[in-house]
Amino acid sequence: MKKKIIALLMVVMLVATLTACSSNDKNTGGNGDPEETFTVGFDQNFPPMGFVGDDGEFTGFDLELAAEVADRLGLKLELQPIAWDAKDMELSSGNIDCVWNGFTINGREELYTWTEPYMANNQVFVVRADSGIKTLADLAGQTVVVQVDSSAEAALADLPELVATFGNYITAADYNTALMDLEAGAVDAVAMDEIVARYRIEQKEDKFTVLEEALAAEEYGVGFLLGNEELRDKVQGALEEMAADGTMAEISNKWFGKDVTIIGK
Repeated sequence: MKKKIIALLMVVMLVATLTACSSNDKNTGGNGDPEETFTVGFDQNFPPMGFVGDDGEFTGFDLELAAEVADRLGLKLELQPIAWDAKDMELSSGNIDCVWNGFTINGREELYTWTEPYMANNQVFVVRADSGIKTLADLAGQTVVVQVDSSAEAALADLPELVATFGNYITAADYNTALMDLEAGAVDAVAMDEIVARYRIEQKEDKFTVLEEALAAEEYGVGFLLGNEELRDKVQGALEEMAADGTMAEISNKWFGKDVTIIGK
């Protein structure tokens, strides 16, 4: 009887050992070293910074920058689409390491640990090309939509007199939805990032236009959980290397036809 018990215990121990080894290989790639990842949170409906391409894969200017940074730091890149209004929860829970997707620094300086700005942008209004809306004054009585928890929403919060002229002021979960509503005539204007607006206008064959009067000027950066200076410094160093050796300009030219980055300039 004792021999049977001992044999049974040995079988249990062997199974446990094999399971542990299998688990260890899965977590380390089988080489015994922890596999370090760099998890980037982004809005997947924010072309050309981060979005789902025609092939079904994530792509975009910011995501290419992130991939190059991860490669230079010897990290495995993990792309994590997030709901934009849940970005703080995603960061604080450790589900993502940073937010990198046309993320505006202005007005959020004390909320995150930031890289230096790598790109400039404006908040603008997009309207239908045939709408007859030419100026901010023409928005009086119109329905204006903005992405929830966005920089455009923050910019409009500083302009209550302008908002008071709108006929209706609403929010959308993302700019894809907002622009589809604009094209369908459900809304009259979308307040949004100019860099994204210009890209979308190119895709829509002059169906949209951008008003000349901008809401606010701003800069994009990579945002980390407040206090995570160690990872921020590593990413900042890689970005500076990319600016110096021309890689950043090369990626920018691919997406925008020119170098729109500002690191080292």
